[in-house]
Amino acid sequence: MSNMFCYQCEQAARNEGCTSIGVCGKQPDTSAMQDLVVHAVKGVSQYAHRARQLGARDPEVDQAMIEGLFTTVTNVNFDTDRVEQVARRLGSAKKRARELYEEAAARAGQTPEQLSGPAQWEPAADSEGLKRQAEEIGIEKRISANGEDVTGLQELIIYGLKGSAAYADHARILGYDNEENLAFFHETLSYLADNPQDAEQLTSTALRCGELNLKVMAQLSQAHTDTYDHPQPTPVRITPVKGKAILVSGHDLRDLELLLQQTEGTGINIYTHSEMLPAHGYPKLNKYPHLAGNYGGAWQDQRREFDAFPGAILMTTNCIQEPKESYRDRIFTTGLVAWPGVQHIGEDKDFTPLIEKALAQPGFSEDGEEKKILTGFGHDAVLGVADKVIDGVKNGAIRHFFLIGGCDGAKSGRNYYTEFAEKVPEDCVILTLACGKYRFNKMDFGDIGGIPRLLDVGQCNDAYSAIQIASALAGAFECEVNDLPLSMVLSWYEQKAVAILLTLLHLGIRNIKLGPSLPAFVTPAVLNVLVENFNIAPISTVEEDMKQILG
Repeated sequence: MSNMFCYQCEQAARNEGCTSIGVCGKQPDTSAMQDLVVHAVKGVSQYAHRARQLGARDPEVDQAMIEGLFTTVTNVNFDTDRVEQVARRLGSAKKRARELYEEAAARAGQTPEQLSGPAQWEPAADSEGLKRQAEEIGIEKRISANGEDVTGLQELIIYGLKGSAAYADHARILGYDNEENLAFFHETLSYLADNPQDAEQLTSTALRCGELNLKVMAQLSQAHTDTYDHPQPTPVRITPVKGKAILVSGHDLRDLELLLQQTEGTGINIYTHSEMLPAHGYPKLNKYPHLAGNYGGAWQDQRREFDAFPGAILMTTNCIQEPKESYRDRIFTTGLVAWPGVQHIGEDKDFTPLIEKALAQPGFSEDGEEKKILTGFGHDAVLGVADKVIDGVKNGAIRHFFLIGGCDGAKSGRNYYTEFAEKVPEDCVILTLACGKYRFNKMDFGDIGGIPRLLDVGQCNDAYSAIQIASALAGAFECEVNDLPLSMVLSWYEQKAVAILLTLLHLGIRNIKLGPSLPAFVTPAVLNVLVENFNIAPISTVEEDMKQILG
């Protein structure tokens, strides 16, 4: 295949869409196979939704649906063969879901519906056949049939579901599932399978996806805190410690925990990278003395940082880039993340090859000068000092709160967030989360009355914590969140950011500044709806935005 069309991430070429190869490195064959996976997931859910309405469900069907969606998130799986395996697994899951539905209908004395669209899809016998199938259901085909506005709204929903699926998968790995959430996934995917056209209904469904994501983030927050305890403010070393080393990137705390257990007594130090930084705030992870610190910054700098890292590297979820040859033999993937030719750790989570590779590397030859940053300001920690925060607002010591964060990326214009943080007045507090924090989290912002001016709330999914903090403050001041001295200046990159944005819109949050550019799938007509209802706006200049916010 020589052509493709993908506009699901912020890096989409010319903000219109990648048409020959993804800016992320995704090949046309992989892109097509991912489109087919999304099509297949819809077919699974057409049957699974109806089976659920009759009281029939299968956890393996649910898992195939969640993992299928997560597989197609930006920077997760670049291995066409692996994505094809996911598509074929979904073919089997659809067959099982159909059986469930037909058996449940028979028990209820009903005649099963004859479903069309994705429900009729059957995987072709070979790879070339699958690619031909993918060409028939791609985004461009739907734009041609439905128009840009309707297709963009459909994609907004699917991207929100993809982001939520990522969080749901993290929670599932820790043993947390929610029947109501799973039912909504299937219901909404089945709705999309019918190729809905009504823009008002599509917009309403997108906001319902935001509601779903809030519930999924709450579920994941509970999974994390039940398993690893509530995050606590924790200083994290950002300079190396002498010795052998493994670097862990991605988002999956369970993978980090298993690796910490398997490396006890080996003399290997474990470092977090990018979105794994907040792991240090969890007491049951931070108890491991060989969790030595955080190395590097956000995901888009990994090719330079991994090249310089003198040990082995583990990617646990999305955010992988094409490995350079200099470290291709010492980077490993696990879970759903994959890159062709990179060694993959399977479901048994036996990290022996990774550990052996780390022991064969030189490691850090000496200690670096000790420097630390703070993380671990989840809602439990912040609300523990809520009285001081509230007093600070009432006595005028704290004038305003800024939530500055989100996904980082390589596209130009993101220096805006560094400059914005630098120019936040000294009587204001900055909340931050996700890897966007690396634009400014190593700066010294000082404190206000003992409260650090920079509070690292956690990973992107910890937007739930930020929402809890905002809700608690609104309750304390007996006002709505929109009436708080709180402004959100967000950066987006991929589908988890889309899910979080939909959550904020579902909650009625207004006046969000979003950048560095708006999603290509949000057409002018769709943007107009968001502006009219939520006053969402693209970032402009730091000076103009700061003046508008603070008056």
